Amino acid sequence: MYMIDLMLMLIGVLILILGVLIGTAFLVLMERKVLGYIQIRKGPNKLGFMGVIQPFSDAIKLFTKEMIYPYYSNYLIFYFSPVLAFAMSLLIWFVIPYYFNLVSFNLGLLFILSCLSFGVYSVMVAGWSSNSNYALLGGLRAVAQTISYEVSLAIILLSNVVLVMSFNLVDYTMFQSKIYFFMVMIPLSLCWISSMLAETNRTPFDFAEGESELVSGFNIEYSSGGFALIFLAEYSSILFMSLLFVILYLGGFELSFYFYMKFVFISFLFIWVRGTLPRYRYDKLMYLAWKSYLPISLNFLLFFLGLKIFFM
Repeated sequence: MYMIDLMLMLIGVLILILGVLIGTAFLVLMERKVLGYIQIRKGPNKLGFMGVIQPFSDAIKLFTKEMIYPYYSNYLIFYFSPVLAFAMSLLIWFVIPYYFNLVSFNLGLLFILSCLSFGVYSVMVAGWSSNSNYALLGGLRAVAQTISYEVSLAIILLSNVVLVMSFNLVDYTMFQSKIYFFMVMIPLSLCWISSMLAETNRTPFDFAEGESELVSGFNIEYSSGGFALIFLAEYSSILFMSLLFVILYLGGFELSFYFYMKFVFISFLFIWVRGTLPRYRYDKLMYLAWKSYLPISLNFLLFFLGLKIFFM
């Protein structure tokens, strides 16, 4: 019986990874189409019906190209850091509160925070190992950005934890059966959306790969498979952060059409912001993180703690 359970769990994990990869492919297609319409052009529309097969042909192209290695790079580390980034972005998905035999444990939020913190090491090492100045600058920027944002990100999460008094994602669904947490903490949820953009290295906070000054930053030397893995890691973390937002603020996890609509809308928000806003200045990002989001999140945390003690 134990072996059957393990086999079922393994099959569930494989189906999950396959689903995430296919979802990532279509998120890329949606981004290219939406950006196309924002810029009054078509986007991919030749392959298949309205360009549906485009992501798969891109994947085949990327993984069959020759991979170029800089002569002075630290070969093994350079080779494995995209693999590490991709593995960490997939590992987080195992704690989503499914209704069947996958991993669901009581410290899910702590596990998510740990994986998100660990993800920045792959970017830093990728930037350092290629032995290129631009790539190193991109890696350093990514580290500084992550340190700045994860402090307020964790404290925003703590406000939710104080309200629910649990790290298990299943409990957030039960607590939002009457009212969404978004209604209770609108400023915090908006700070969380902004922090999500910074956490996933997206416009207007994509300083690690700022084309205008760093020529694509930490992934400047990567081509073919390495670049594809970094790309997949970024987009699967976008999907995950969208899902986490829906679980924490918009009613929790439920297998319904309405849930998927909310999920797709938050993913669309990432693309909408990219098509609308210009890149921030780097010192302004630090100012925003330390002087705006940190005080706001700390004050809200104290407020919810006070509420909790008052009503106990």
